[in-house]
Amino acid sequence: MTYRNNSKGARVSGRPPAAAEEPTLSTDVRVWKINRVRSKRAPYQLRWLVAGKVKTSSFATVTLAESRRSELWKAMVKGEAFDVESGLPESELRAAAARENAKPDPSWWDFSREYMASRWRTSAAKTREGVADSLATVALAMMDDGKKAPPLEEVRLAMRWAVVPAHQDEDPPEDLAAACTWLQHRSLPLSALTDPKVVRDVQYRLSFKLDDTPAAGETYKRRRRGFNTAMEYAIECGYLDMNPLAGVKRAGSTRGDVVDPRVLVNAVQGAQLLTAVSYVGSVHRNRGRRLVAFFACQLYAAMRPAEAVGLKERDCYLPERGWGTLTLKETRPVSGKKWTDSGKRHDKRGLKSREVKADRPVPIPPLLVAMLREHIREFGTAADGRVFHNERGEVLGTSSYWRVWQEARPIALPPDKVDSPLARRPYDLRHTCITNWLNAGVPVAEVARRAGNSPEVIHRRYEGCIDGHEELNNGRIEKAMGWQ
Repeated sequence: MTYRNNSKGARVSGRPPAAAEEPTLSTDVRVWKINRVRSKRAPYQLRWLVAGKVKTSSFATVTLAESRRSELWKAMVKGEAFDVESGLPESELRAAAARENAKPDPSWWDFSREYMASRWRTSAAKTREGVADSLATVALAMMDDGKKAPPLEEVRLAMRWAVVPAHQDEDPPEDLAAACTWLQHRSLPLSALTDPKVVRDVQYRLSFKLDDTPAAGETYKRRRRGFNTAMEYAIECGYLDMNPLAGVKRAGSTRGDVVDPRVLVNAVQGAQLLTAVSYVGSVHRNRGRRLVAFFACQLYAAMRPAEAVGLKERDCYLPERGWGTLTLKETRPVSGKKWTDSGKRHDKRGLKSREVKADRPVPIPPLLVAMLREHIREFGTAADGRVFHNERGEVLGTSSYWRVWQEARPIALPPDKVDSPLARRPYDLRHTCITNWLNAGVPVAEVARRAGNSPEVIHRRYEGCIDGHEELNNGRIEKAMGWQ
């Protein structure tokens, strides 16, 4: 049986003369019934004519062939023009063109792996870990719900594993295999970020921990920064038109990075803590004694722990009398083996937020000079000249000095202070030093230079710690106003 549209073949009315690349359309169409052909894979053949040209298509079952013939016949009955070359109705041509011109829309799983691979070579290990954490956090909002959905903690761990480029062709660990499979098939496409409901969920995941308590201000900023850079990449690749969180602010307080005055120690408490450190560990292992000067660098020079770990003897000016200078050039942050290029837990980097070869001279008081001289005299340096190292001469690990610090606090502090925030972390010694400089009247710009921060950060983080300047400032105002 033959169906025929008797209209003469022509280009679609109302169109300008077709360019060479535009399809030639015709309404002169005939569709025949299904024929059997000699083929094991596709024995059912559909034939139709467009402007006198025969078109064929073969199918494995008669049902599929009849379905396709019905589609073509309906388009012909509606008077739809067909492409002379491909034999397809114009509506199918438009749909195919739309699909071809549509923006690619990868899933969050695929996008995260693609983005991390693009960032890997130019990023520090700590930055890689931070970006991975951001992508894994957002993954909690970018997946389908379901009865067999993996626990949220497994989702985070699975994403953090999957985005490492070295794992691209590896099978996931057994304990993460189910979560990886789920995410691979149930992650939402990137276009889901245009849905306000999904965006609100993403913002929530960036702002809160898994137990639904608010994340620390610095944690939120780091996660948001990682997400923003990922969105810049998505826009650059044409996946999105804009950052879906642009203009969206975190609900509640944004001052989570302000230093709590309760963590600061006074001069007596600082000295007592350093003394207590020297008592930690056996006499033979010297666990605590080899870390006294390490903690003193944070208390008296505002060094970050990673900066102290990377300090080398050649960068220390330690005169017998008077002030000395530490010229900081290198940091050894802990990032984990899978994030570093060397495969070791400690990365080797320049100073934070500085050019690779930049340094930062920090004047140090005679007390710290003497402690460093004594430390080098007693323990020597590592093979590469590092001042602080473990018993085997290797890089000083975070867990090592953390354990010593936790053992020293109960020795130095009265019972009611042990459970308080007072010097709970070694980093609080750096906060104490910066606060002491500010309270001593050192200009904020100089404090920022010595500490390796911007003046804006110093103002924001330590404004609640500055004390004792009220009378001095009042006197200056009175003198300026002529009241004295």
